[in-house]
Amino acid sequence: MRIGIQTGYWSRRPPKGIVAAIVAGEVLGLDSVWTAEAYGSDAFTPLAWWGSRTRRVRLGTGIAQMAARTPTATAMQAITLDHLSGGRFVLGLGASGPQVVEGWYGQPYRKPLARTREFVDVVREVVARERPVTHDGEFFRLPLPADAPGATGLGKALKPTVHPLRSEIPIVLAAQGPRNVALAAEIGDGWMAGFYAPRMDAGFRALLEEGFAARSGARSPSSGFEVLATVPVVVRDDVEEAADVLRPHVALYAGGMGAKEANFHKASLDRLGYAEALDEVQALYLAGRKDDAARAVPLELIEEIALVGPASKVRRDLARWEDTAVTTMLVQGDRASVLTVLAAAQAHDGAKASAVRAAAGSLLARVAPRRV
Repeated sequence: MRIGIQTGYWSRRPPKGIVAAIVAGEVLGLDSVWTAEAYGSDAFTPLAWWGSRTRRVRLGTGIAQMAARTPTATAMQAITLDHLSGGRFVLGLGASGPQVVEGWYGQPYRKPLARTREFVDVVREVVARERPVTHDGEFFRLPLPADAPGATGLGKALKPTVHPLRSEIPIVLAAQGPRNVALAAEIGDGWMAGFYAPRMDAGFRALLEEGFAARSGARSPSSGFEVLATVPVVVRDDVEEAADVLRPHVALYAGGMGAKEANFHKASLDRLGYAEALDEVQALYLAGRKDDAARAVPLELIEEIALVGPASKVRRDLARWEDTAVTTMLVQGDRASVLTVLAAAQAHDGAKASAVRAAAGSLLARVAPRRV
């Protein structure tokens, strides 16, 4: 299992210490770095800026919102970053949710699975650069037909002027609902999970197999398909203190990241068996009692989807993930926590693991508890 860093989306300002963590991590075997976007920072620009300090780590959008760009514009950014990084770019895409798509982008949130299929098809056709791009779909029409409202009739099929570095750029789909997970396995090169719990691994594998069975053409289900899981990590001597760092994060997703009747994040956590507890979290959050909502998040839930507690416990708990479908764990946390997980993942290499643990120990002595 490979280890990457999920930097997430920014809050009020750019996060501190990311470049140092990425540069140090690359030396110590870090696989990749991923960025996100909601309605603040974008997912592409930080990869260009931070990625310029690296030479080997993969650079992925985790995720870029499809509503934010046309598929051709998305493909242009992917081609550009792939060239600048020497073929290290991975395009992570997601549908987001109705609050953002309709509230921020002013687009209708309908048929997200069908829209995703078309979006991916167009991106792949642009990157392949085999012919001028044409697409006659429900959501995207290239070129725009002459009889379309407002059309001049002068549109023509085009292909990118830039020759892509690779004819295929890996596409990872973020998905939480069962049908979305199966779709990722059917048309994608990878699946980025929202809340992955090792206990539910068999169910996740079944959804992936369903998608693999529906694949068509030359895309093989066993051809390097990647399963990525974002796993928050907080290394503290006290487990409850570590969990307290993450409780506001979970409360935000369960209570405030989506309308009450359309919160995909809460639905994903509900499927882990915590619906009753999270109903209370959501009610408190929507009532403006955010601190109470955070306190209501069960420790058991935190321990299922995150790595929390002393470094020795984190290393033991990491073993639960090793036999799952997850191929890449995206660690989200402070620099010392990231190094702790890297050291545990490299336990087979005693010298490197010892060096990483020493670096993590030095950092832990200087890291104060904080919220993510």
